[in-house]
Amino acid sequence: MTIDLGTGDGRLPYVLARQSPDRLFVGLDASAAALRELSGRAHRERQENLLYVRAAVEELPAELERVADRFTVVLPWGSLLAAVVRPSVAVLSRIRALGRPGASLSVVLGVDPIRDRAEIARLQLPSLTDVYLRGPLADAYATAGFHVTSVVRLDATLLRRWPSTWARRLFHASERAAVQVDARAF
Repeated sequence: MTIDLGTGDGRLPYVLARQSPDRLFVGLDASAAALRELSGRAHRERQENLLYVRAAVEELPAELERVADRFTVVLPWGSLLAAVVRPSVAVLSRIRALGRPGASLSVVLGVDPIRDRAEIARLQLPSLTDVYLRGPLADAYATAGFHVTSVVRLDATLLRRWPSTWARRLFHASERAAVQVDARAF
């Protein structure tokens, strides 16, 4: 099972579920309104390998504990962005509780130091340097039960083609920098 945390409108798990009908996908977001359109479409299409759950990352459903073998957090914003970047060991530990040993976690960040300076200041986010990502961030992830396996800079052209509404909006005609942090649960 794959859980997409902060799924927004749910387009990423919707597309992935259509591509992999033998795998269960869960799109999780704090906003029920954002999930309404695609959850209705998935229901009408009888897409049985896709669920949407309205829940904040700070209050993840106990029913999902120890079931996921893959997590994605693609271009988070607000409290989820703060939780994965500062990071919050408590929130990461809650995410870890949903996963099986060996579960993978992919976090894609697209925070621009100029365009997003107000949100960076509001959330008190550190600069996403390689030193920070491989040092303090990786250490906090390890405390929560995730071993960071790679940190990769992503090309904006790649993100424009992702099946994610938010990725297309952020990277449309923009050379915004992005980074992917991959980790494995232990």
